[in-house]
Amino acid sequence: MRVCIHRGSKQIGGSCVEIESLGQRLLIDLGLPLDAENNSIQYLPDISGLEGNDPSLLGILISHPHLDHFGLLSHISPKIPIGMGPAARRILTAAAPFLPCNWPIPAKGWDYQSEQSFEVGSFHITPFLVDHAAYDAYALLIESSGKSLFYSGDLRTHGRKGILVERLITTPPKDVDTLLLEGSSLGRLNDDQRFPTEADIETQLVQTFSTTQGLALVHTSAQNIDRVVSIMRACKRTGKRLVIDLYTAAILEATGNRNIPQSNWPDVALFIPQAQRVQIKQNAWFELLKHHSANRIFIENLQETPNKSVLLFRPLYCRDLERGDCLKGATYIYSQWEGYWEKESYQNLKEWLERNDIPKSSIHTSGHASPADLKRIVEAINPKKVVPIHTFLPERYKELFLNVQVHGDGEWWNV
Repeated sequence: MRVCIHRGSKQIGGSCVEIESLGQRLLIDLGLPLDAENNSIQYLPDISGLEGNDPSLLGILISHPHLDHFGLLSHISPKIPIGMGPAARRILTAAAPFLPCNWPIPAKGWDYQSEQSFEVGSFHITPFLVDHAAYDAYALLIESSGKSLFYSGDLRTHGRKGILVERLITTPPKDVDTLLLEGSSLGRLNDDQRFPTEADIETQLVQTFSTTQGLALVHTSAQNIDRVVSIMRACKRTGKRLVIDLYTAAILEATGNRNIPQSNWPDVALFIPQAQRVQIKQNAWFELLKHHSANRIFIENLQETPNKSVLLFRPLYCRDLERGDCLKGATYIYSQWEGYWEKESYQNLKEWLERNDIPKSSIHTSGHASPADLKRIVEAINPKKVVPIHTFLPERYKELFLNVQVHGDGEWWNV
């Protein structure tokens, strides 16, 4: 079994790995680089068969629904089967109508069930559900020709599903030849530091909601389900309602998990900003709107008691909130990766916050394991070799782990 990292050996995001055995091939992830200016075909790796005309390419296994791992599916043939978690597939399908036209909709393929193996040609594949900021994320064990490769994907232990990775540490796969290990946290934390837990985030949100005199605006991704749960729990603890839009309502329903906040919960409200109203009218989404409208509110409702609401904020709300005079005493909570905040695309939002005298605070934690937890994972799996991926610092691996082999982008090597 041979492997080639097409992208990711020395960068975070845009991951793509090709595996070959007995003349058959699989890809693991086909991600859009984080520094890409747009989702363009120019970022597609030079891999044979992406046009759907090479039977040796059996399919693509997606670890989780983040653009830096699946975004380039927009530019390949829909004939190529795609493997991913079933909830992740539903979430991406639900999101697609609301997002730009090049948003990837995965083709049919294999729906993962954690620790249930399946065969693809000469490959034996076992997915392991893990904790990550993306819902329904998996690590993948690939076996063929008497060799095994364990692909960590993106994972952590400090989210709301940390027990999944703890279980993996307690009962790891056996006799792994190569561990292809993410290292996003290297260079961000000292070796003995840990990221805040999602429970810590909830506590910080409670403190901020309690001291906010007006509307609390929490800017996070609706697809970061752990964070939505933390916000909902903080709302309950402070006697506030969570206000969402139709896109968020559709995403939450697509999880298929009724323990996750839904639009018909009594302490959840639906508010449709003008920009989304236009989308609904243009696309005739009237049944979708009706389906989620049990607790619909309007700008007048936010005006009456803004201090009783927490808005799952998106920039498309800016004009509605300003025109509706809902911003007295408001606070803005940024709850995403800080790298996004530095991009020019947020310049208008920064000016809007300044114009309306809205203070900004940051409450966030990483979707990735700390160096200490990475060490625990490696020690538990005990692979014959560790290969860096999804990291800016592959050279740090030899300081932390035994049996490290560094391979560059485009280099073929044996498992």
